[in-house]
Order: sequence, then structure tokens, then C-alpha cells
Amino acid sequence: MNNVTAEKLNLKISKAAIDLGFDLCRITSAKLPQDAEYNLRNYIGKGYHGSMGWMEDTLLRRSNPRELWHEANSVIMLAMNYGPKTNPLDGLKDHNCGMVSVYARNRDYHDIIKGKLKILAGKLASWRACDVKVFVDTAPVMEKPLAYKAGIGWQGKHTNLVSREFGSWLFLGSIFTSAELEPDKEEIDHCGNCHSCLDICPTNAFPAPYQINARRCISYLTIENKGPIPLEYRKSVGNRIFGCDDCLAICPWNKFAKTASETKLQAREDLRYPGLDFLMRLDDTEFRRFFSASPVKRIGRDRFIRNVLIAAGNSGNKDLAGLLIDHIKDVNPVIRGAAVWAFRMIADDQQIAQQRDCFLVRETDDKVRTEWSCNFSDK
Repeated sequence: MNNVTAEKLNLKISKAAIDLGFDLCRITSAKLPQDAEYNLRNYIGKGYHGSMGWMEDTLLRRSNPRELWHEANSVIMLAMNYGPKTNPLDGLKDHNCGMVSVYARNRDYHDIIKGKLKILAGKLASWRACDVKVFVDTAPVMEKPLAYKAGIGWQGKHTNLVSREFGSWLFLGSIFTSAELEPDKEEIDHCGNCHSCLDICPTNAFPAPYQINARRCISYLTIENKGPIPLEYRKSVGNRIFGCDDCLAICPWNKFAKTASETKLQAREDLRYPGLDFLMRLDDTEFRRFFSASPVKRIGRDRFIRNVLIAAGNSGNKDLAGLLIDHIKDVNPVIRGAAVWAFRMIADDQQIAQQRDCFLVRETDDKVRTEWSCNFSDK
């Protein structure tokens, strides 16, 4: 197989990838686009990565694929479509349900994609007698710039990858190999004068086109952020309880998007629009069972319930007051603080005064005490 021409080998790799369920397969050299390292350093230098210290810790390896694996000569970029059946923006209208990001409404994509990557990498190793390593979003790999360079898509003004064939909905994985493969042509930017993704962001997380401040991003605030959600963003979170799809869903290129063909990536019915009252009742065991094999499980029950409580406060549903009082008794001060805020958002002044007198005298956490006493006028 070592005598096969570069063009035929690329076709063979691509066919095997499609047969495995990938939607796109492209090849590039083990070198990032020229401005990728500068953009990464600028991003970290401005503190836009927030509490994600691992990005700074792995900066050298992240900014150069050969620092991650010195033997790497080529990178095979793979993409799998996870397009939703309906527009995710529609669910924002129902304030009594929680919105889970499209990518997390079924099985964890890491598990699905990694197994397929290993199969394809094994085939390549047998065809070309080379070394291979597979990665899917868990190693310091700048997958989006590599996917752009390989021709899968381009990084839009929201910094996410956009494809002319699949819009915004693509999972990425990569195979690093010591083989020197023929690279594909890189994609070009097709955003033009459009800035819909910037305009729709509820928290103004984009300081400029092609830049994102994660500290303001709802996906960061509900997933990566471990403490209380800052007061200034809580109303903007709305009913988003795990991630946010606004900047992806609004992209005009989604008119070409297709529904995911992989059944394990299609939304579970009970995760399309789960009720807040149901979610608020989940204890740790029930949370783990309900979100078994889901990416949501990664953040743990406490962080998830914090998000649900913020959504409850934004719902305007006074019937949730009793459940909120139950959470004001929680052992975790982050949950107690979110419950206090949510209760104050939906209860009347008499109820608030009554519960404040009951709970404040025994509250030992300063941040939770502040939630009882702080003034906010956006109720």
C-alpha cells in the first residue's frame, strides 16, 4: 500500500471515514495557520479564557501540533454533523422549560467519535505503516484552525467553525500521523458583512468580530464557571441551563444544515424541553441516572442545579416558590445563593420578607447573605 499515489490514498482515507459515519474528511500538515498562535496568546493575555487555566498551562503544545507530538507530519481532520431537527431558538420562548445546548441532548460525542477515529487510524497505519494518535476535544489541539486549514470550514465571527454544507453543527476530531499526506486546500471566510452572531449574543460576549470573551459567554458561565453566575448576567441567561446555541443557530449558513444522521447524536425527547419543576427535584443519584452518558453529567449535579435555579428565577412562575425554598436549605452555598436570587425574582415582597427573616439569621456564608440583602431593580 506504500506505493499507492497520494491522491488515491487520500480518497481511500476519505471513503473509509464516510463509511464510519463521518460527514467530512480533510487533510492538512501538522502546522497551524499563521495567525493561530498569535490569536491564542492574545486571547489568554486579555484574560478572555476566564478560569480555564488549562488553556494557559498548555499554551505551547496547543499552539504547535508538533509540540504535542514531535513525530506528527500530517493531520486528518474529521467532522460529524449533529444538526438539530428544529431551531434551538424556538425553545427560548417557553420559560418553564430548560434549554440544553444541542450538542448535549443525547450521548457524549467524545465516546462516539473517538471509537470511530481509532478504527480509521488503525486502517491508515496498516495502509501506510505509520504511527498515529487520535484526539477529540480532550487534548491541547486547536481543532478549529486545523479544520479551517484542512478545508472543512472557516472560523466565523463568533469564533466557531462554519461549513457551507452543514452550517454550524459539526463535531471535530483529528488523527495525527507521522505519514506525510497530501494536504487539501484550506477554506476561505464566507461571513462577508454579516454580523448576526454578534448581534444576537445575550451577554455581548464578542468584544470584536472573531474574538470572544469567555467570561461573558453563557456556555462558559453555565458549564466551566464553578462559582455563582455573576448577577449582571443572570437575567440574560434566561432558561439556558447548559450552554447556549444562539450565535450558532442564527447563522444564515444553517439554511444548508442537515439533521444529524447518527441516531446517538439526535436529541432525546426528554431533553428537548425538560420542565424546570422536574429538573429542580433531581437529587445527585437521579441527576446521574437521568444524564447517564450525557455531556451534562460532567458538570455535576450542584453546578447544574445552580443553572436550573437561575432559569426558575427568570421564569416568572410563582408555583416554583416552594421548590426554591427547599433549595435555600441546600448544604452548598452556591445553590443556596442561586435559590435566594430566584426566589426573590418570583415571590412577592411579603413572602420575601418572611423567608429572609427565617433564613438570614442562620446563614453563615457571606455571599448568600448578600443575595438576601442586595438591591436589584430588574425584577
